[in-house]
Amino acid sequence: MNASMKFAWLAVFAVAMGFLEAIVVVYLRQIYYPEGFAFPLSVMSPEIITVEWIREIATLVMLAAVGIIAGRNTLQKLLYFLYSFAVWDIFYYVALKLFLGWPASLLTWDILFLIPVTWLGPVLAPVVSSLTMIMMAVTILPLQEKGYTVIIKRYEWGLIYLGAFIIFCTFIWDFTGMIFRSGLLSAPGNITARDNFTQLMMSFIPSRYNWTLFVTGEVLIILSLGLILKRTLKK
Repeated sequence: MNASMKFAWLAVFAVAMGFLEAIVVVYLRQIYYPEGFAFPLSVMSPEIITVEWIREIATLVMLAAVGIIAGRNTLQKLLYFLYSFAVWDIFYYVALKLFLGWPASLLTWDILFLIPVTWLGPVLAPVVSSLTMIMMAVTILPLQEKGYTVIIKRYEWGLIYLGAFIIFCTFIWDFTGMIFRSGLLSAPGNITARDNFTQLMMSFIPSRYNWTLFVTGEVLIILSLGLILKRTLKK
């Protein structure tokens, strides 16, 4: 099966997963946000949070598994995984828009992920990140299909990892700040610290996302991709 067919079938799988994930979230929001999802956040029980962690891990395992099956080498497996993850993420929001009429706009804030802590950000940020992952896959993988030898050097990986880490930090910045301010990190079993954290979380309404850092991370990743393509196409 050539790369185009793999992209097509992985897209079918990822779109279906995106709709399935959205349906689960429809149920959750009916329970925790019956009047519509909005900040400040409702407090979930530790048991439900644990279940959500397991659901997220299971989602990653499923997407990684299809990437591993589709790819012939380590780089291909990674890129097919990123492609599947990105399509899944985008169509998750498409499905929520169809089912709930949410988000109101691409600048609407959302809970993006829960591992290792809660990720927060405007919907536009993960969508742009997903489009970047798709771009990486659809530019590099066809080159391998055409017989090009694609080698990513250490400094190029460094740019990718640094860019991804910077973007990751923009997502966890607010929630990590609440953990530090509450004293929960230094005394996780302390009842006062837990109460402080709960109060901070239940009163938190996001107002500012660090787009400057996000764009910096994106530029580093795209720069690395450009360097990879330029060197590969010269051969």
